[in-house]
Amino acid sequence: MKYSLAIHGGAGTLRPEDFPEAQARETRAHLHDALTAGSAILAQDGSALQAVEAAVKVLENSPHFNAGHGAVFNHDSVIELDASIMDGTTLAAGAIAGVQHVKNPITLAREVMLRSQHVFLVGEGAEAFAKTCGVEMVDASYFHTDRRLRELRALQALEAAGTKRFGTLEASDLKIPDKKFGTVGAVACDRAGHLAAATSTGGLTNKRWGRVGDCPIIGAGTYADDTTCAVSATGHGEYFIRACVASDIGARMRYLGVSLEEAANDVVNGTLVKLGGKGGIIAVDAQGNITLPFNTNGMYRGALREGAEAFVGIYRD
Repeated sequence: MKYSLAIHGGAGTLRPEDFPEAQARETRAHLHDALTAGSAILAQDGSALQAVEAAVKVLENSPHFNAGHGAVFNHDSVIELDASIMDGTTLAAGAIAGVQHVKNPITLAREVMLRSQHVFLVGEGAEAFAKTCGVEMVDASYFHTDRRLRELRALQALEAAGTKRFGTLEASDLKIPDKKFGTVGAVACDRAGHLAAATSTGGLTNKRWGRVGDCPIIGAGTYADDTTCAVSATGHGEYFIRACVASDIGARMRYLGVSLEEAANDVVNGTLVKLGGKGGIIAVDAQGNITLPFNTNGMYRGALREGAEAFVGIYRD
């Protein structure tokens, strides 16, 4: 059995003409770094669960993605982080939402899965649990980047002018190379044929009232089951929640007997489009097959199979 790994860093408005080449080059390098971190574990017969956590941590530590360092600000200029992880072998899962001081939210999600009797912890309670586990905590300023603060201020100015009402960020709003849906994730199949998925995000720029999207919701933004597939999603979370996107892909494989690629395409370019939802997913099955469908004009993504050259992409082509 050969291992497989796929990653994403968000989907949305990503056009070459808007992207400075230096920034695109560095973003691709960080995607490669995430693939390297995850595949190094798989190459040593490590588990899919270990690999997806390692890959997501690299993306959380990069300022180019909306997760961890570099996450977006909410309406009150605060960064709130969400994450989830799932083991396809046992169906164990862990999720957290609304944390503000956990350096790597995906690690806390794993701790919830492994060291608590719960699946989903939020806010101050999640951070209190993090301290009991020795998870690394940081000052909230660690997550701040000037670019994300400029995006928030520009979007709020549009709100104040009546151009947007509780709006979310579009690249056309600010004439910047930014994606509307910023989430990072990883899925893996290890040499034993076991699957895992992990997803992490800062949510939507200017979100308010404690909004939580699909990222930490098992079955919506993250799902893994060795009998079908592992999925990590990125997109307009409200639609992904309503369509139960991640688990629906696996259900189609199980009950309709279709391939991973067909199931994923039907959901991303069928169900979601009919609802008006935008975004994409990465997925892998127990045979190591990978699919990366999206219905936007770009998605930060990467994939590799053991023995083959790694792929990294940003735009549709």
